[in-house]
Amino acid sequence: MIVSELLVLFIFYSFLGWIWETVYCTVQNGHFQSRGFLFGPVCPIYGFSILTVQLICRYGRGVISPETPAWKVFLICAAGSAVVEYSTSWYLEKRFHARWWDYGNLPLNLNGRICLPVTLCFGAGGVVIVRYILPVFEKTGSRIPPLAWETLSLILMALFAADFALTEAELNSLLQRIESVENEFSSRAENLYTAVAGTPQQVGSKLKGLEEEFRSRLYSAASGLNVRQKHIMKNIRSFRPGKVYRYSLHAGQKLKEALAQIRRPGRR
Repeated sequence: MIVSELLVLFIFYSFLGWIWETVYCTVQNGHFQSRGFLFGPVCPIYGFSILTVQLICRYGRGVISPETPAWKVFLICAAGSAVVEYSTSWYLEKRFHARWWDYGNLPLNLNGRICLPVTLCFGAGGVVIVRYILPVFEKTGSRIPPLAWETLSLILMALFAADFALTEAELNSLLQRIESVENEFSSRAENLYTAVAGTPQQVGSKLKGLEEEFRSRLYSAASGLNVRQKHIMKNIRSFRPGKVYRYSLHAGQKLKEALAQIRRPGRR
């Protein structure tokens, strides 16, 4: 399998994953929701996972193939999906202090990163992919000339690289703004506590006033987000603080709440 073919298939499978995620979330939420870490219509985790399965089918010396018993394909795909999903969630949280999915409200979950019902669904999906989808792609791919693979791969990877760079730049800018607000709130809350430490009731009242001030600032900030930043905020499920504060505003979550209020129909 030539490198250009790998790259094209990676993008194609990522696109199929985006379609699945978007349809599922749109039906679940009752309105269109473009899913994924990137701005473009791709979910790389699906591209990586399906392409890995295809490579194992082709070069794995019988580890897994369309002729492999369904139960074995199911177990391999379920276990593999759990490893990929957990490690991806862990990396994104460590890198960006945010989660793009959280299964904390579903049964039999592990730190909210994976859960048994979803893992079983991925296992079943793996059986369908190995048994019916990949054989079709194998036959179709062999008919496409190498020059077509190379041309298409250059175009798609250029678009993917630009999308990735733009997404990371916007995400880092957004997270820096959130962290700046969080740091300022924590610092002012600490100073306030030091100034009126002997009167607990006064501390509580002033902290509440300070939080309201920052809520108002975050509402104004939400109104000023550009389209790309709003897309990012919409797809982030929850934020995790990069630092431990004595007094935390949870600025990321408050910004999400403010953005949701702005979008809510009928809001004055």
